[in-house]
Amino acid sequence: MTRPLRIGLTGGIGSGKSTVAGLMASHGAAIIDSDAIARRLTLPGGGAIASIREQFGNEFIDATGAMDRERMRALAFSEPTARKRLEGILHPLIGIETKREAETSASPVKVFDVPLLVESGRWRAIVDRVLVVDCSVETQVRRVMQRSGWTESAVRQAIANQATREQRLAAADGVILNDGLTLEQLAAEVAALWRHWCIPE
Repeated sequence: MTRPLRIGLTGGIGSGKSTVAGLMASHGAAIIDSDAIARRLTLPGGGAIASIREQFGNEFIDATGAMDRERMRALAFSEPTARKRLEGILHPLIGIETKREAETSASPVKVFDVPLLVESGRWRAIVDRVLVVDCSVETQVRRVMQRSGWTESAVRQAIANQATREQRLAAADGVILNDGLTLEQLAAEVAALWRHWCIPE
């Protein structure tokens, strides 16, 4: 039996990575979304809540019992050591759930949607190919401000906490440049890559 193709999908905030993941799913890929896993872990009753409460205090747990994402985001942006502490809680749990989801999927193409793929340093050994969704910083800022209502300074701070475009591109086996593309054009780019990477000759 041929081993499934494992693709690492990454891109900066506002690059359109989630849209590309959805398009790959439409071709039959199994999407293992590390951000979605992290959100589940920090919901009421999630696997990370007890450790977050212990490490950061009750003020970082909201009235529903979930992690207070806005408060934690503000702390992580202002104190890099806090971000490392949170990653120390989440990353091992994300790793366990990622492996479980990958093993239970029957799809011959597994796409690991990982925003911090390059930063983690470990994914290159796990996946067969790395696909980077790229765009200009100006496009990132505009999209995130429109989508999330963040201030420009907040978006630029988030970008500064991620790998640079150059670092991501240096790790890429394939790149989709998502600047000024319509959804139809982006879908065509994904379809072309799917034919090249995922359809046996």
